[in-house]
Amino acid sequence: MVEDYRKYLVASPAYEVTPGIEVRGRRPAMTLMSSNLVPGVKMYVETGWVFAMPEPNPHIHEHTHDYDEIVIHLGTDPENQEDLGAEIEFVVGGQPLTINKTSAVFVPKGVPHGPLIWKSFRRPHLELTIMIGAGTLAEADPGGHEKRKENR
Repeated sequence: MVEDYRKYLVASPAYEVTPGIEVRGRRPAMTLMSSNLVPGVKMYVETGWVFAMPEPNPHIHEHTHDYDEIVIHLGTDPENQEDLGAEIEFVVGGQPLTINKTSAVFVPKGVPHGPLIWKSFRRPHLELTIMIGAGTLAEADPGGHEKRKENR
């Protein structure tokens, strides 16, 4: 029997990540892969457009995860794809990292990370997170938003 790979295609993302507050300058994050979208998948992938200086800034605060995470900031200038179009301070394990180019950061499970503070903004860009081993929103908790909502 030939496997039908259409069952692995996510043609319509889920819009399930909510920060619990209104954030101007961003589109709602899209979940592109999860075990809710493709049963059995143990990866959580979500992305969102940043189209203006986010407000409030920061809106992603310090948090931790029970899973390894890759955080990607992706520029959208086709003539200079390495230019992020913004400068972001991303604190990982207490160490501030300056991000102003298309980049990826590996954050091991349990390492505190955040806040993310936009220092400047020139053009839209994408923020993409991949949670390795987490299959659901509750497991992944991108941005730490779910734990923050529970503590209110």
